[in-house]
Amino acid sequence: MSSLAVKGCIWLFEQEQALGFSSVSTNIRMTVIKLKSGGLWIHAPIAPTRECIQLVEELDALVEYIVLPTFAYEHKIFVGPFSRKFPKAQVWVAPRQWSWPLNLPLEFFGIFRAKALRDEDESTPWSNEIEQKVLGLPEVGIGPYVEAAFYHRRSRTLLVTDAVIFVPRQPPDCISKESLLKSAKNGLAVKILSKGKMVPDEPVIDNKANRQKGWERMVLQILFLGPSNLLEPTASFSQISKKLIVSPIVKTLVFSKVPEKVRDWIDRIAEDWPFRRIIPAHFSAPVNARSSDFLAAFAFLDELLGERFTTKPTLQRIFASIMGKAGSYFPQDDMKTLSSLDDFLVSVGAVKKTVSGRKT
Repeated sequence: MSSLAVKGCIWLFEQEQALGFSSVSTNIRMTVIKLKSGGLWIHAPIAPTRECIQLVEELDALVEYIVLPTFAYEHKIFVGPFSRKFPKAQVWVAPRQWSWPLNLPLEFFGIFRAKALRDEDESTPWSNEIEQKVLGLPEVGIGPYVEAAFYHRRSRTLLVTDAVIFVPRQPPDCISKESLLKSAKNGLAVKILSKGKMVPDEPVIDNKANRQKGWERMVLQILFLGPSNLLEPTASFSQISKKLIVSPIVKTLVFSKVPEKVRDWIDRIAEDWPFRRIIPAHFSAPVNARSSDFLAAFAFLDELLGERFTTKPTLQRIFASIMGKAGSYFPQDDMKTLSSLDDFLVSVGAVKKTVSGRKT
C-alpha cells in the first residue's frame, strides 16, 4: 500500500514484515522522493511485489536512484530484486556492509555495481536537493552499526532507518487482521510472561479490542524481546507509544556503547537540518517533529557522557534534555530481559561493554 506524505514530492510505500519469532509482525517502509529532474529517488526499497511495482510506475517517472541506508538484513535483502525491476537506476549503499551469521558480499544479495554513500558527500548526483550524514560506528560486537540519515531540503524532511521510531496507538493498515488476532491469542510467549497469573485458553473473537491487544503485544515483543507482562500489555504499551523514541534494543545494544559517536551524529543532524517532519523505516510516518524532539529522544546520552559532554549547552539542548529525561519511555520491568541479554552478551564477548572508554 502507498500514501502521499508531502504533496507532489514524497510518497510512502508499506508492507507487512513477519519477524520470524512468535506471532510478531511489523511494517517496513520505502520512501520515494520526486527530484527536480522529474526522476525518483528511492530510500530503503521493499519487496518488489506486483502491487508495489505497479504503484511506483503509477508515479509516471523514471527511477533514477535506489538507496540502501543501512547494513540491516531486512532492508538489504530487497535491494537486488527491486533494482532488477529498474535496471537503469543507480544503486547506492551505506558503507561497511556486513551480514550475520556469515559475512556475505553484496553480490550474494543481488546487488551489483553499487556506489558507496559517504558522510556529507557533496558530489552525489542529488546533493543539491538531498543531504546525507552517515553514522559509522566501530564494532560493538559481531559487526559495526551503519546508518545514513538524509535531509530533503524542499520539504524539510528528515529520513532515518532505525535511529528513532514513533509507535502509533493503533496498528498500521498494512498489518493484517490475521496477524493481529494470532498475536492476541494466548500462546506460549504470553504464558511465559504472565507473572504466574492464570492464562485463559479460549478462542479469539475478531473484534476491535482483540486486534488492539494483538498490536500492543507485537510492539512490546519487538521493542523489548521479553516484556514483563504480555497478558495485560496496555500499561507498558501506553508508556512507549505516541512518542518519538530510540528503540530499547538499539539503545541498549548499540547506541549506549558508543555515545560520543552517536552524539556527534545527532548533533550535526539537529544543528544543520531545520526539518519539520521525520520519516523512519518502521512504525508511524511522517512524524511531525523538529530538532528539539529528535534531541529529546537521545537524552539518555547525556547521562552516559557525563563530564565528557562538551557541546555548548544551548537552550534548545537543555529543554530537549529535560523533556527526554521526563519521559519515562521504558518501564524498568520490561527492560529486564534486554538488560540481562546485554550482560550475557558482554560476558561471552559477543558485545562490548563500551567502545568509547567508559563503562556503561
